[in-house]
Amino acid sequence: MSVKHGILTLLFQQQHHGYELKLELDSLLGINGKINPGQIYTTLDRLIRDNLVSSPGSDDQERKLYEIEPKGKDELEKWLLEPVPYYTSKEGFFFKWNCARKIHFEQEKNMLEQQREMIIKEVMELTNLKTELLLQGDENKYLLITGMLLHLEADLNWIVQVENRNR
Repeated sequence: MSVKHGILTLLFQQQHHGYELKLELDSLLGINGKINPGQIYTTLDRLIRDNLVSSPGSDDQERKLYEIEPKGKDELEKWLLEPVPYYTSKEGFFFKWNCARKIHFEQEKNMLEQQREMIIKEVMELTNLKTELLLQGDENKYLLITGMLLHLEADLNWIVQVENRNR
């Protein structure tokens, strides 16, 4: 989960102050957890330093507002299109996909396809390894790889369900 990219997602649509960002990020995370408010402000400072976000001033209640810069939009779109490696878990991709849907990302279909391609590549590599382990008689690693393949299959099925709902 990337706090940086979550903040960029939320600022993509409109300006926010820090507490709004915290509440919205908690919502994006869903059941995966809550964000520490200090982490929000530390990340905002880095985003400003890197010219991805700026602060145009304060709202009518004197809360500092933040907005995304063009460089921040480019960074967000680049991140959205990077497949999430399996070892970072499906939750990492789910968070990224949730961010894409939040901003009505036009390349959501491309995201899903890239993720599918990466998973299929991983399935092929693990299937070859599984065969080698079977021939070597290494039952423990064989069963571990079998479990990983089942998770990958579930991830592929989830992507198909998402695509079918979007039609």
